[in-house]
Amino acid sequence: MQSFRAKMRGMSVCCRGFSIGLLIPSSASVDAKNTTATVSIFAVPSAPFSAYRVASINTYHFPIPFFCSRVYRSVPRFSSLRRRFTVGEVMSEGTISYLSKKEAAEIDELLMGPLGFSVDQLMELAGLSVAASIAQVYASSDHARVLVICGPGNNGGDGLVCARHLHHFGYKPFVCYPKRTAKPLYTGLVTQLEALSVKFLSVGDLPHNLSDEFDLIVDAMFGFSFHGIPRPPFDDLIQRISSLNGIGNKTRSPSVISVDIPSGWHVEEGDVSGEGIKSDMLVSLTAPKLCARKFVGPHHFLGGRFVPPFILDKFSLKLPHYPGTDMCVRIGESPTVDISAMRENYVSPELLEDQVMADPTDQFCKWFNEAVTAGLREPNAMALSTSSMDGKTSSRMVLLKGVDKEGFVWYTNYQSRKAQDLSANPFAALLFYWNSLNRQVRVEGSVEKVSVEESDAYFHSRAHGSQLGAVVSNQSAPVSGRDVLLAAYRELEAKYAYGTVIPRPEHWGGYRLKPILFEFWQGQPCRLHDRLQYSLREVDGKQSWHISRLAP
Repeated sequence: MQSFRAKMRGMSVCCRGFSIGLLIPSSASVDAKNTTATVSIFAVPSAPFSAYRVASINTYHFPIPFFCSRVYRSVPRFSSLRRRFTVGEVMSEGTISYLSKKEAAEIDELLMGPLGFSVDQLMELAGLSVAASIAQVYASSDHARVLVICGPGNNGGDGLVCARHLHHFGYKPFVCYPKRTAKPLYTGLVTQLEALSVKFLSVGDLPHNLSDEFDLIVDAMFGFSFHGIPRPPFDDLIQRISSLNGIGNKTRSPSVISVDIPSGWHVEEGDVSGEGIKSDMLVSLTAPKLCARKFVGPHHFLGGRFVPPFILDKFSLKLPHYPGTDMCVRIGESPTVDISAMRENYVSPELLEDQVMADPTDQFCKWFNEAVTAGLREPNAMALSTSSMDGKTSSRMVLLKGVDKEGFVWYTNYQSRKAQDLSANPFAALLFYWNSLNRQVRVEGSVEKVSVEESDAYFHSRAHGSQLGAVVSNQSAPVSGRDVLLAAYRELEAKYAYGTVIPRPEHWGGYRLKPILFEFWQGQPCRLHDRLQYSLREVDGKQSWHISRLAP
């Protein structure tokens, strides 16, 4: 049994002719059914969320930041997980504790004895940590097809749990489990996967070239307690995986993730025979085993966010801290990246002239709908570029808070640099980039302030803390330290108790960009991207939109 047992465990209403005002209810939640979620400004930062439509008005509701927190975000069950990187304490591999086989076994005995952990509890946590590690590096949008090869013991059980979590993370796992264990724990894990329609493959069902049908392979065959020579069919499976191109070959596919130790390795001495699996990622459980010192792949993670202080003290373990609520943590530095070699081969539906709407605002609303439905984080985030009178350009990210045929609305401090630019040169450009959909939208036009009434209405729809923050911050002005801002915030917080009306400062309000040009970009293979531009032309004394295709 291995360490950590070693175990840790609608939207779419932006249609033609409608405007969308991005407003948040100032109180009282909105009931929801199906894709609608109950939303309140009292929602905790991690609460689930879906955009919804209020029956009486065609309005999108989106998250706005609290002071120092985010209200909610949306990640639909089948959406592609976004690649993310956590920032935590980085420990070099030389300062981390490594366990011998004997120590790993002793820790397991303590965990499942006096410390009260059960095998199934630890297995659940282990499989979850492996799935979480995979999601940190390999986005489901690019690595959806995952083959999980499970051995007959606890390592195989970890793999079964991992497959279930990967399914819920938006991946498409396939399980090869050639030597099934009849114990209820394992049969239950199989039943859970079958209930999710996860496909089980026999060894004979596997393609001759694993690269043909899989983006990732999870090696959950043997853990630290295994000894001896692997027997059929695992000997052949190990050979097939280890024969994949060596680490560092950029054409290699699929990437291999090993659970706790790479199969075919000695738990302390590593790949003695040279025929063990050469993994791209190793997810050590509880603490790395001695063989992990010889792991040379680019991604080494630790999963085991449950180790009690008694274990840490008894074995003098030095382990990294887990950031936030993460179930895994990277060991060592992230791999060096060759920026010039970073590229994506876009695969998207074609964007054709006869398929788009005649009015670019309607086309924008259609794409915006699809970005929301896809679960993109802050699809209303946009880059705003402004220029001063002397031609110096600056850009920053702001949040779209309303769009209709009159233009695109956002709110800010009227004393900020962007406001100074717009005062001198009232023209700007917006850029929306929806990475997971291979799409971007550019909008150019003139800019004007929204009415006082609009600014007041939006200001008082914001969270109490956000209103205070807008008053406190003299945006773009130098400040001696964060403590100065916090002190001013606390002083204002004492003056305006929760529920008190906070006057909107005159230096804070909205802008509206009135478009004169749109460009819709859709990524395509071989860099033959689709670019459709809408520009205003005068026909018979009236302004109308003209669509033209631009070379990529």
